[in-house]
Amino acid sequence: MIYFNNVSKIYKDATALDDVTFTVAAGEFVSIVGHSGAGKTTLAKMIVADDNPSLGTVFFESVNVHKLKNKDLTKLRRRIGVVFQDFRLLLNKTAYENIAFAMEAVGKTDLEIASDVPHVLELVDLSHRMHHFPNQMSGGEQQRLAIARAIINQPELIIADEPTGNLDPVNTHEIVQILKKINDLGTTVILATHNHGVVDSIGKRVITMENGKIIKDTKHHKL
Repeated sequence: MIYFNNVSKIYKDATALDDVTFTVAAGEFVSIVGHSGAGKTTLAKMIVADDNPSLGTVFFESVNVHKLKNKDLTKLRRRIGVVFQDFRLLLNKTAYENIAFAMEAVGKTDLEIASDVPHVLELVDLSHRMHHFPNQMSGGEQQRLAIARAIINQPELIIADEPTGNLDPVNTHEIVQILKKINDLGTTVILATHNHGVVDSIGKRVITMENGKIIKDTKHHKL
């Protein structure tokens, strides 16, 4: 599904990615682990063409994502859901409205919205918070809402960039369980984290990064 071919990203003062090559198959759950500055976020940005490689190529299926015209890039991004550390929720909209807004953006009807939003809120255990605003919710609830918004349009891939970075261990566990559930339903998941405990609890493939390089790729991580 995703193929990085000798990808490097060089800024004036630093190398963010250094000759990175790896493949992610459809349906995989891959954790990318490394300290802050290891290159995890840059790598995630490459997949959605938020950043361009200095060298090398990034493919989504057989398409070079950095050669896409704007119209085709928009189509590609609709196939990918992104979850951020800082939630990026619309503070003036309720949980229901935050998700509905993401559906409206891709042209879904009011009927589809009324049908799908309660279902996805149930999936992330937020049915009881449907009409609450983000500032009335805990950090863990806000992140679960951000995940619901990311999956509502049924993307083929979820990229979660440090989704548990601001959360306590209990909420971290809940977020990981939801990501595993999404993966079990057939969605490919790429999780970028510095938290080795999170990775150990998942028990799936782990790519370890350091100074922009992949230093280890463990295909079947043992618990």
